[in-house]
Amino acid sequence: MIGREHEKKKLLERYERQKAEFVAVYGRRRVGKTFLIDETFEGKFTFKHAGLSPVEIQKKGALTAQLDHFYYSLLRHGVMVDRVPTSWMEAFFVLETWLEKVDDGKRQVVFIDELPWLDTPRSGFVTALEGFWNTWGCHRKNLMLIVCGSASSWILDHLINNHGGLYNRITCEIRLAPFTLGECEAFFKEKQVNLSRYDIIQSYMILGGIPYYLDYFERGLSLAQNIDLLFFSPGAVLENEYDRLFSSIFSNPSMMKSIVELLFSRNAGYTRKEICEKLHLSSGSIISSSLNALVGSGFVIRYVPFGMKKTEEHYKLVDPFCLFYLHFLHDKRKPDPHFWMHNQNMAALNSWRGFAFEHVCFNHIDQIKQALGISGVRTTHSAWSKRGDDPHGMQIDLLIERDDHVVNACEIKFYSGEFTVDKAYDRILRNRQLLLAKYLSPKISIYPTLITTYGLTKNEYSGFFVSVVTMDDLF
Repeated sequence: MIGREHEKKKLLERYERQKAEFVAVYGRRRVGKTFLIDETFEGKFTFKHAGLSPVEIQKKGALTAQLDHFYYSLLRHGVMVDRVPTSWMEAFFVLETWLEKVDDGKRQVVFIDELPWLDTPRSGFVTALEGFWNTWGCHRKNLMLIVCGSASSWILDHLINNHGGLYNRITCEIRLAPFTLGECEAFFKEKQVNLSRYDIIQSYMILGGIPYYLDYFERGLSLAQNIDLLFFSPGAVLENEYDRLFSSIFSNPSMMKSIVELLFSRNAGYTRKEICEKLHLSSGSIISSSLNALVGSGFVIRYVPFGMKKTEEHYKLVDPFCLFYLHFLHDKRKPDPHFWMHNQNMAALNSWRGFAFEHVCFNHIDQIKQALGISGVRTTHSAWSKRGDDPHGMQIDLLIERDDHVVNACEIKFYSGEFTVDKAYDRILRNRQLLLAKYLSPKISIYPTLITTYGLTKNEYSGFFVSVVTMDDLF
């Protein structure tokens, strides 16, 4: 298993404790939650079950289908039950009775995967789960209940932030993040897929470090050949992934996609008020729950742009897969099956790489801070774009505001070689610094910082940058 050392250690520590454990693992679909649990507890499961995807079953008979499937899991584990449970209350009672029967004093690991899919309309699932844990499970010192879900907002709302019967019942929560660049590199090495760091970064721009997607890369093919195979060739394995992704996670996929597609239209994102106005939605609980679900699932972040008030909080699309799909595949005619191979130097691709590299950097702030030697300093970060009444206008790709009275003003440049500052660009950079200083306290120092692929060409203008972070630092 590549990476996940911290998560695995956390799970095994809970396994060794002599008390009841209720563990929730959540994160974006395809990020590797099930694989983490399977690899960590191989040979240790007492009972395993996975919910059926709502995409594959009819809503009208969803409860019946889920209960039928749970019944088959019971039979597969040797539970002697002569009929399908008629409710989740009964299903959990059957499971309780059997776990008591086979209890030999050792740790019992019960793993329920894709838990949110079991909560079909009017099924009473949450109430039954509450009864299972509060009445029985929490009193069993050798029970470890592990639940997973790609619908992260469901996990957050019904388990982690529950204000009802399951309030404060989760004993351990793990939000599983996509791979970092370093983990992507280790993954490709394990698969014997030979890619340079320059190409691994581009794979991250497209697939966002999602192990399930990376696993499709074929040994002996270049990055461009693999991307054509995954997205542009006839029957490409990921050509319908965008729709499947939303249908399998959200109960209202059309609305979620409309929000995501609006956020895609502006790099800085939009405020909640702007989203409601542009999509003609009322500002109520529906938009709140939808935005919370997108944030909880990792597709969107909330942030306050530099210099703005907390009331001007923005929502920004950050999922690389969605950004790539909407840029090159959404609402477009079927492209050339070798589109990526044939357009490596196309201006549109080069422009996209510039924006996509910014997202890579935002997802590797910890690595950037380490390269700058400020890992121990508390920071906040955002981009800054100043337009409107300001006749000069300015944009800084990344501002890292530090508690030690320094702001790193970062220029982010994705280049195939060393980046060179000429006289004209030096003037632009110095003007930006002067404008930024007007919005900062006099006690704040500005450290111009360059984040680029292969470094900075030394010349009479290169001294403007206090620090240079290269792509190697991001690994």
